[in-house]
Parts: sequence; C-alpha cells; structure tokens
Amino acid sequence: SIDEAAGFAWPMLRVRSGLASRPRGRSGRQRGGGCIRTRARVQEDEECLELHVGGGTLRFETGEVGRQANGAVMATSGETVVYTTACFEDSDIEPSADAFLPFQVNYTERFSAAGRTSGGFVKRDGRPRDSEVLTSRLIDRPLRPMFEKGWAKDTQVLAWVLSYDGVNSTEPLAITAAAVALALSEAPLKKPVAAVRVGCLPEVGMVLNPSIQQMEDSQLDLVIAGTEDAVLMIEGYADFFTEEQLLEAISMGQNAISMMCRDIDRWVSNVGKAKRKDIQQPKHEELESFIMHNYAAKIRSALISPGKLERQEAIATAKEAVLQSVEEHFGSKYDSNVVSMIFKRLQSQVMRKCVLEEGLRSDGRGIKDVRSISARAGMLPRTHGSALFTRGETQAIAVATLGCEKSAQRVDTIASEENESRRFYLQYFFPPSSVGETGRVGGPGRRELGHGMLAERSLLPIIPDEDVFPYTIRVESTITESNGSSSMASVCGGCLALMDAGIPVKDMVAGVAMGLILEPNGEFVVLTDILGSEDALGDMDFKVAGNEEGVTAFQMDIKVEGITTDIMKVALQQAKEGRLHILKEMKRCLEQPRVSLSQYAPRIEVISIPKNKSMELIGPAGRTIKSITEKCGCDSIMVMDGGNKVQINGPDESSVASAIEMIEGIVAEPEVGKIYRQCPVKTITPFGCFVTIFPGKDALCHISELALERVASVEEVVSEGDFLDVMLLEVREKDKKMSVSRKAVLLLESDSAEEKLPEDVAASS
Repeated sequence: SIDEAAGFAWPMLRVRSGLASRPRGRSGRQRGGGCIRTRARVQEDEECLELHVGGGTLRFETGEVGRQANGAVMATSGETVVYTTACFEDSDIEPSADAFLPFQVNYTERFSAAGRTSGGFVKRDGRPRDSEVLTSRLIDRPLRPMFEKGWAKDTQVLAWVLSYDGVNSTEPLAITAAAVALALSEAPLKKPVAAVRVGCLPEVGMVLNPSIQQMEDSQLDLVIAGTEDAVLMIEGYADFFTEEQLLEAISMGQNAISMMCRDIDRWVSNVGKAKRKDIQQPKHEELESFIMHNYAAKIRSALISPGKLERQEAIATAKEAVLQSVEEHFGSKYDSNVVSMIFKRLQSQVMRKCVLEEGLRSDGRGIKDVRSISARAGMLPRTHGSALFTRGETQAIAVATLGCEKSAQRVDTIASEENESRRFYLQYFFPPSSVGETGRVGGPGRRELGHGMLAERSLLPIIPDEDVFPYTIRVESTITESNGSSSMASVCGGCLALMDAGIPVKDMVAGVAMGLILEPNGEFVVLTDILGSEDALGDMDFKVAGNEEGVTAFQMDIKVEGITTDIMKVALQQAKEGRLHILKEMKRCLEQPRVSLSQYAPRIEVISIPKNKSMELIGPAGRTIKSITEKCGCDSIMVMDGGNKVQINGPDESSVASAIEMIEGIVAEPEVGKIYRQCPVKTITPFGCFVTIFPGKDALCHISELALERVASVEEVVSEGDFLDVMLLEVREKDKKMSVSRKAVLLLESDSAEEKLPEDVAASS
C-alpha cells in the first residue's frame, strides 16, 4: 500500500459490540520510544477503537455508557479511565461581533478514582480545583478552532476521571477523548483531533506518552494537540531546551497525532452520527463589497494609530460611520449585529494586508521589533522584593514574598501525595481597570489561572534548590495596564522581583509573545511582541520564555490549520531574538540578585545536629523546643531529615541567632580541656559557684579553682551575674556533672604572657 511504501502503518483497530473488557493493570511498566505499533482490522458495527501509542494502549469505547448524550466515550489508558460526553442545545445563540463560539469544557477529577477522599473539610467534589481548570483549558484550546464557522449552538463537553492508576497521565487522554466524543456527535467538528505528551529522559531521549514516574526525571513536559495535517495547540515546560530540541519534540508528537487522527476518522465514519448542517454562514457579499469600497481607507487609517486608546477611538468612529452609511444606503435590510461582524472581519483583512504587503503594524513597528521597555526594582518599600515592568502599553507590578514551610501552597489532587505542597508559586491578577473597564472582581477566572501557571512554570527552572535557599517563595503579578501578552510581562517582572528580594536565582528569564499572519496560499509573516489587536485579528498566539541559552516554557494557540514545522522554526528563532533583547533591557535594571534579603523578610537557617541529640532538643512532649521558640520569638523550629537537621524560622536575624545559640548549647558535647568564654555565674555557694557553659548546662567552679592565690570567700572574687572564662576539667561518667577551673585559664594566660615578654623581663618577673 501507499502507507507501507512510505514507511507507515495503521494503528490496530479492535472492534466488537458492547463495552470492552477491563484492561489488565499496567502499574510499574516501563514505557518509552516514539513509535506507534500498527495493524488494522475493520469489522461491522465496531464500538471499540484501540490505538497503540508510545508503548501504551489507548482504548475508546462507545455505545453502552451515556447513550442519551449526543456523543459519549469511555477512554482508557492502562487503568486510567476518563468518561467524556458532548452535547449541544438545539436553539442558536444570537450572533454578535464580539461573541465567542458558545463552547464550554468542564474537566473533573473524582478522588474516588484513586481510592481517596478529598483532604478538605467538604468531601463532595464541587468547585473546580486549579488543576482541573487548567486541564479544561487544555481541552478547549485545540477544539475551539475546529468547529465549522457559523456554528452558534451552545455546546458543552464534560469529562470525568473515574479511575486513576498513578501511571498514565490524564491530560492527553482527556483531550483526545473530548475530540472523539465531539467527532461521534452531530456537532460539526471539521476533523478529528488527538493529543499526546512528549518527555525527554536522560540517556534515553524523547519519549512518547511517558509514565508519571518517567515524568519525574523528564527534562521536558510537552502536551501537543493537532489534526492529521497540522498542530493546533502546544503547551510545554523545559529545562532550558534549545529551539532545535523543541522542534524535534513537536515533530515527534505531530507524527503520532497524525496517525491517531487518521484512524479515529476511519472509526468515527462507521460509528459516528451524521453532522448537523444547519449552520449560520450568510455571505453578505453585497454588504462586504460596499463597506470595503467606501471605508477601507478609513479602517486602515484607524488601525494605523500609535496608541491603543487612540486606535480604539478611531475604530469606534469608523464603525459608527459605517453603521450610519449602511442604514442610509440599505435601510433596515441588515441588522446592526451583522454589520458589526462584517466590520470586524474587514478590520482583520485590512490589518493582514498592511502586514503582508507593507510590513506595517498598527503601532508603526517592524515585524521583528519589540516595544519600548522600562523596569524599576524595589518600588514598594515594605515588600520583600518588587518590580515594575513596562513593555509598551502592557505593565505589571510583581511582588516576591518569602516565608517558611507553612507558607507553601498545599496541593490536593488525585495525583498528589499526602501533605504535598509547592514551595514556589505565582499568582496572576488581571483587574478590569487594566484595560480601562469595569467588571467582576473576586476569585481567579480560567484565564488568570492559565496565565499564572504559564508564568510560574517559566520561572520555576531558575528557583534555587531548597538546600541552598530553604524559603517558600510566592510571586504575585498584578497587571496594571494591558495591550498584549501580560503573562510574559509577569515573567519579566517576576524575575526582577525575585532578584530584588535577594533570592539567588540560577539565571535571568524573560518572555515574549509571537503572532502570525497566514494566508491560504501559504504566505506568512511572524510578528514579534504582538499587540492585543494583533492577537485578536491574527492567526496565532505563541508565547516563549527562557534565558539566553534555552527555553523554559512555551504555549501556542492557533485559529487556523496549516501551522507547519517551517513556520514554527521561524517563530522560535524570532522569539529568541526578541527574548535576548528583553533580557538586555532587564539587566539595565538589575544584573545580579541583591546581596542580602530585605530587612522585613523573615530569616530561615538550617543547622546540623547529632542525630542522637534530636530527642533531647525536642524534650518531653516537645516542651524544650517550644520553650526555645517562645523565648527567642521565633515563628517555628522544626527537626527535619530524620533528626539530623534543624530549621529555625524567625522574624529577624536576632531571634534566629538566639535560637541557634540555645540549640547548640543543648546538642553540644562538652570537651575536657576546652576553654569556655564569658560564662555567666548562675549561683554562688560557700564551696564555689555554678557557671553556665551551655544554655541549660551548668558546671561547678570550686573555690580552690577560682584564682591563682588562696581565696577565703567566693564573694571576694565573683558575684552572681558576672562572666567568667573557664576550662572544663571533668565530666563525671556517673551523673554527667561537670567541674571547671578559672585558675587553669589564668595560669595558661600568664604563661602565654611570659612567653611574649623579652627574656630579661621574664626572668626578673
């Protein structure tokens, strides 16, 4: 066959009626390689599809569960099972110029899938957790552009993780399952969509759909979705990967997706429902021709305005003129919503023509130019670290806050371990005032969570290891002005805030957003540092973050098919040039982290102690360690690492230093013959005095050991509260009582003084 001649083969189709038998457990299996093992078998009435991808099997079953849904599928990988449905309303939503496709995705992880219950107070699965919202976004992004234009019915995809084996990840399975459910339904999805994860293991290389255990060692986490012909969505995080390595991973993932989609298409054509044809696609050629002929120049003039607000005002004026002219010329023939949609479509055409034919962008920049950049660190006096980052009309205030282990972000998902937490996290805030509007203010929306996670993962590779810097680090980014890629402004501002806080970051990281104008004939232009209008009217939003050597995070969403490897190669290279320019500007603000922490930052010190002393430090029922915490004014003192280390968390340096002194006194082993300086006299007795050589450890200095000459009374030499230098003479084996001598120190010091005198003076003395 043609496929065999080209070196390809079909994935195996296993078909039968009814629900497939439960798969055998695959826990602990080793997976790897990028191949797709392939065979094909076609039977009638097939309701089960199996694909062998990257050493694992993906199974999709329909026909038994969820039969009243318009499309339903049970997707299985190992013992991970995701049940997904697709439904839509029969009535159309009134179209408008600003309306998005009425499409909603909700992904839910049931704790029962992993044999657990939620760690929170409320045990019922309810409000989506952040991780579920992020996965919902992953599912939505590649599917949204694949609906036929004009589809205006409220469409919903629901996905539930019903079984989780801790080996097979759910994200690529959930994306593919959602696409299969839509493909089986009557909803007009243009083509099947599939997704895979690509990792990169040391000494192994690129791995397709790696296991959860393999991902712990992976230097790359790439989720890629697409059709048989093109990439639709990319989201990935890496340890400073080069552009060439990323292209290799993307190519590997797309090859697998292409073959998966081809087979899904064959299967769906046999078992899926006929697609709905009642799609609103009015041409309105007469209206388009009228507006373009009379107002193209005015639209162009409005688009080529230097400032965002000025541009918006000019476009609004042009739109009002178009609405008035259409009403005068056509009367009530065209609704204002229709005119607005045509006007927006023509805006896109004019903008694209300016870029392709003239190399002219809305704000007058060249296609590779980055907007002007300014940055200021330390702008907020009482925070631990802060920075104001401005790029054109996009601006972010980033604040870094240090804390102890208690400040870490708790993680509670089906994949998390008990008491798992994140010591570094970034939270992103996008108030409506940043774009001059009013609106809802409260908990984070899906967009805020997605942008925050992208910025967080961009910065994560430069966060110092815990044994080097034991603090919990929180970064918050508040967008104060927005006109394109506020998430990448959060990366830049966040990096500067970390450095301003004195955190010893491994390197500096910056981010930039790339856009694309792609014509049906294959002609394209990649735009650096896109504006909001170029994002809205263009074909791609490709965000890339990293340092001078490599990439730490990247995210791509496109609105059209046809993104090729050549286009991505150009985009990645252009993004690198833009990133290097931004890093250069950031270094003008701060080139190295501050040498010390803010005076308002807490202090954390970790000291080592003998393991056999940990219980003595803790004390009965924790009384000793609690007493030290209270006396020194520390926030907490924790014994860690099996009793070998102690972490002291305090509000300032003095409290931590006091606690360390007390701890060292408790765990220190007294050394016979060692001199202990400035030991306070605790009590006086007729036969001597007791001095404290360690906190909580007293020793007797007998009256005969107080001075070089004979002493009649202890009070002649010392009083309570005085400080003495003493030498430890003995530690009794039986009761560990200690005796010290001040006389031994005086003798030693007098001998040393004589040695330093001239010979004749020493002899006379």
